[in-house]
Amino acid sequence: MNHFFLLLTLFFTPNLGMTELYTFSNQTNVKEWRIVNDGVMGGISNSILLLTNEGHGLFSGHVSLANNGGFASIQLNKSFKLTEDMKYIVLKVKGDGKSYEFRINSNIYQSVSYVHPFKTTGEWQNIQLAINDFYPQFFGQKLNRPNFNYKNIEQISFLISNKQEEDFNLFISRISVM
Repeated sequence: MNHFFLLLTLFFTPNLGMTELYTFSNQTNVKEWRIVNDGVMGGISNSILLLTNEGHGLFSGHVSLANNGGFASIQLNKSFKLTEDMKYIVLKVKGDGKSYEFRINSNIYQSVSYVHPFKTTGEWQNIQLAINDFYPQFFGQKLNRPNFNYKNIEQISFLISNKQEEDFNLFISRISVM
């Protein structure tokens, strides 16, 4: 009977084997995140990161294609050591049915980002992204280099760039590694 309860506990414990990289809560200081939109290239897209009453991050705004624009993003500098047994980044998000990218960098001064796209459904999702599937990209162009193979992460970011003018909303609860 004790084994039955142990199995039930393991089955219903959603964070087992996961290590927190970042969790939004009512105490989160959203100012630790930096907004980087296409204004760095002359575009006019806008975005904001707010904290909801429920303690989730809300990344929202409008992507404009005017002036060669077309993206909005948020970035967080956060050092995190990866171990051999860490194979996935798990995002707990609720999107608007649009596609986004989650990006990681092993060095905050690295010009190449390692990218993994994901699609949202409009419902809360736990999205598993294989770390070794993050591919290198520079200014929107996929590079002919090896995928992410570093032992640490120093920067994480969310980006929307669907090559269309659009409003967007992405609720973020947690970013974990497992």
